[in-house]
Amino acid sequence: MSEAPRSRTLIVAAAAAAIAAAGVTALLVNIFERKQEAKNPFFRVVELTDDTEDPAIWGKNFPQQYDSYLRTVDQKRTRFGGSEALPVTPSEADPRSIVAQSRLEEDPRLKTMWAGYAFSVDFRKKRGHAWMLEDQTFTQRVSQFKQPGTCLHCHASVYVPYKKAGGGDLIKGFEKLNPLPYAEARAHAKHPIACIDCHDSQTMALRVTRPGFLEGIKAYKASQGVADYDVNTMATRQEMRSYVCGQCHVEYYFKGDEKRLTYPWAKGLKVDQIFEYYEEIGFKDWTHAKTGAPVLKAQHPEFEMWNQGIHARSGVACADCHMPYQRVGAMKISDHHVRSPLLNVSNACQTCHKWSEEEMIARAEANQERTVSLRNRAMDALVELIADLEAARAAGATDAELGPAWKHQRKAQFFIDFVESENSNGFHAPQEAVRILGEAIDAARQGQLALRPKRIAAK
Repeated sequence: MSEAPRSRTLIVAAAAAAIAAAGVTALLVNIFERKQEAKNPFFRVVELTDDTEDPAIWGKNFPQQYDSYLRTVDQKRTRFGGSEALPVTPSEADPRSIVAQSRLEEDPRLKTMWAGYAFSVDFRKKRGHAWMLEDQTFTQRVSQFKQPGTCLHCHASVYVPYKKAGGGDLIKGFEKLNPLPYAEARAHAKHPIACIDCHDSQTMALRVTRPGFLEGIKAYKASQGVADYDVNTMATRQEMRSYVCGQCHVEYYFKGDEKRLTYPWAKGLKVDQIFEYYEEIGFKDWTHAKTGAPVLKAQHPEFEMWNQGIHARSGVACADCHMPYQRVGAMKISDHHVRSPLLNVSNACQTCHKWSEEEMIARAEANQERTVSLRNRAMDALVELIADLEAARAAGATDAELGPAWKHQRKAQFFIDFVESENSNGFHAPQEAVRILGEAIDAARQGQLALRPKRIAAK
């Protein structure tokens, strides 16, 4: 080989070696940077305190989590849940330009079930966390009915307002804001659910801040033989990944003239145990306008229903499915979008279930379809009972004569509502949901049987 070609070969080889070395160096630098990112999960831009309630400030230190938190404005439906944006004309009373669809228009039987109660006037499909405070502020249930400040407990970032109202004492502030008229209490709240409601500002550890849950879980644990349970010191981290959600996604009632938000868990978390608790204390939410029965309104018992399902028994937390881990660069973070797992199957479901996305959605929808079908049959039975009670009342039946049927209405109505207001359409505990609805159908039909002599007499 001549000298010239040999020189060219050496030059090419040297260039290739240099390129390879540069590539290896870049790879090593990238690996080093990613390792450093993993060691330092956030860069402290601002100092956070136990009074920093604005999530945008937390977002300066945790931009990835904050970016996904902002996406809770999204409105996207699954087959049986969620809500699409419904444009409306803003008014002085309600400045919103987008709302969720009305459930009352979709199913007028709900107006019959809730006759005489605020929910018979305005009840809409659920939207993301970003809307929780705004939707409560402008619902007709608040504008047309007197509501207490207690309502804010689950619809606003109340940790700091409670502390300020109580002079640094969370419980005292809770007790002070509960009995205030809603508008007056609302002036204390600035944000929907925020970072500080679930995280310690210094350690980022999960924590429970809602007094209702602090007291409710203590009562529940006492029913299991665990005395003086303190959730923030005695719960495991995996339990906390459900408890922080259970702060708000629960059944509750307003106790006494002080309107203290109370979780009815002293006998347990199952609907039968909660109903027994209400029976024992003689509580009613309102008197049914059509029948005169003292009835109950279930709220949003996702935590109670989830506790009866296979995921809870398997140690799967709410956050595992609704806030699954995701990779952002070298970091693993929880997705704060907080949405239906059916909109995020790959992260929410397929980390445990090795089936196709189509199969996972089909399984979930099959459970929901059975629940919704049985729910419709239960609603028909309840509406028929209410019509029979209304007719007997119009025919002159006394309260004493209607009493046995009232008891059946009360149970049927609460059991149906327990499934209706629970936002998974049975998915959290499919077998429990259909059991509850079966009990509701039986109660409604038993109520009709109790009225049979009165119906014959009326004819």
